[in-house]
Amino acid sequence: MALLSEAEIEEGLNRLRGWEKKGNEIVNVYKNKNFVESIGFVNKVAILAEKADHHPDILIQYKNVTLTLSTHSQGGLTGKDFKLAGEIDAL
Repeated sequence: MALLSEAEIEEGLNRLRGWEKKGNEIVNVYKNKNFVESIGFVNKVAILAEKADHHPDILIQYKNVTLTLSTHSQGGLTGKDFKLAGEIDAL
């Protein structure tokens, strides 16, 4: 899958909620009610990621879950990142 241009990345970010570009990645922090809700959210993300065979970096900090997406094999952002981000937003 080809790397996206800066214009394509901006267009993709405009379709998502709360995601921002940081270097060669897109990042979003999801705020939950408590730790148990955070873990439940991560489990849902894990199922989507497995189906897509595309896995985000996940940081759990009690109520907050930070997801970071990048297509490491391509060295940057591809359509796979924005597709999975959209699916996560729909949870």
